[in-house]
Amino acid sequence: MSKAKKRKVRRNITMGVAHIKATFNNTTVTITDNKGDTLCWASAGTCGFKGSRKSTPFAGQCAAQQAAEKASKFGVKELEVQVKDLARAGRAPLLPCNRRA
Repeated sequence: MSKAKKRKVRRNITMGVAHIKATFNNTTVTITDNKGDTLCWASAGTCGFKGSRKSTPFAGQCAAQQAAEKASKFGVKELEVQVKDLARAGRAPLLPCNRRA
């Protein structure tokens, strides 16, 4: 007997929270629902940047754009943004979010 496979249920969420953590070495963007459950995430490292290029504002912007594209598959239309800014790259990930609105 084979086990019954569970189907992944796609959640349809209209409002989400984007947590942006910009450190001196990397920028991580995590998108959650209002309860705090993670929908998707992206970082400068997952976008293909390595070494010192991960800490640039452009790498943070690419990470935010990649996370926003993943979140749109869940039906997210609005984002509340919370920023933990430890580096100079903390403001750059906000740019693609503003353009899409």
